[in-house]
Amino acid sequence: MTTDISALPQSLDPDPVGVHDELVVLLDDAGEPVGTTRKATVHTTTTPLHLAFSCHVVDEHDRVLVTRRALTKKTWPGVWTNSFCGHPAPGETPEQAVYRRASQELGIEVTDVRVVLPEFRYRATDASGIVENEVCPVFTARAVGVPDPSPDEVAEWAWTDHAALARAVEATPFAFSPWLGWQLAAWPTA
Repeated sequence: MTTDISALPQSLDPDPVGVHDELVVLLDDAGEPVGTTRKATVHTTTTPLHLAFSCHVVDEHDRVLVTRRALTKKTWPGVWTNSFCGHPAPGETPEQAVYRRASQELGIEVTDVRVVLPEFRYRATDASGIVENEVCPVFTARAVGVPDPSPDEVAEWAWTDHAALARAVEATPFAFSPWLGWQLAAWPTA
């Protein structure tokens, strides 16, 4: 699926959006843009389908970075997940958003950004009833430097090998975000 987000309709949010408010691209069932709304208001018990991304960051030893979501996160607070996730801004590709959010969320630069699951899409409801409902292409990237994550995003982080991560998710799925498990199950083998 290719999503053209360059020419979006006006915001569907009736409240005016300030300069510092992050916007999320809303999608129809076919994955086509239909508008925008503020990120701060999009995740509810009836979250509309919207555009996101996930990224799995590796280091020079091919270890993967896993992060524990900050306890203040609206969805799945305190669970372990992939390196980082985010939402492309209107007019920004998911790949461009990966570069931007790596710096903002993890405090690192990334290189070698590659899409591995371009069609990934999921819907999940956490214990509080808040829904994630995303078209979410999945990327890999290579870390440049040591993570210095934003405490608003990440409570803890660790490097691990891919096999150990897969075993941990299989043994204790409740400790991980559901999308991480689904991404690992769909991961291309080669």
